[in-house]
Amino acid sequence: MTSENTESPDIWLTQEQQDVWLNVWSLRVWLPARLDAQLKESAGLNIFDYFAMAQISMAPDRKIRMSELAELSDMTLSHLSRVVTRLEKSGWVRREPDPDDGRATVAVLTDAGWDKVEAAAPGHVQEVKRLVFECLDDDELKVLGTAMEKIVAALDPPRFPRV
Repeated sequence: MTSENTESPDIWLTQEQQDVWLNVWSLRVWLPARLDAQLKESAGLNIFDYFAMAQISMAPDRKIRMSELAELSDMTLSHLSRVVTRLEKSGWVRREPDPDDGRATVAVLTDAGWDKVEAAAPGHVQEVKRLVFECLDDDELKVLGTAMEKIVAALDPPRFPRV
């Protein structure tokens, strides 16, 4: 929001900042919606199902504590529990007690789940390329990458270490 009539103009976004912010907001809303539609159409998965399975697939031994998965996926434990229940019914994920802490539960990607992620990934990647990367030239990609690294660092989300 901008304002010309205020005693403290520093609290408002500049016009350029507002324009960028509205684009960030649109990206945050519309990119997941478009990716969700593609996943539903091509793989019969919603974006939450796919993202949860993809995160498990990247974890060591394709196993991760539910609490860590919830944090990585930006889902509440109750939302993640509903997602994992759906994935269990399809045979793609199973839950096991955590061998290191019997109070915790581990989500495990089954072989069928791995196959599902592998089958869904190419279409998902193609859509990400189409919606994000094909719109940018090499210089724009570098600038976007640098800008996003700075923004994500400020957000400090949980992530798996890069291998």
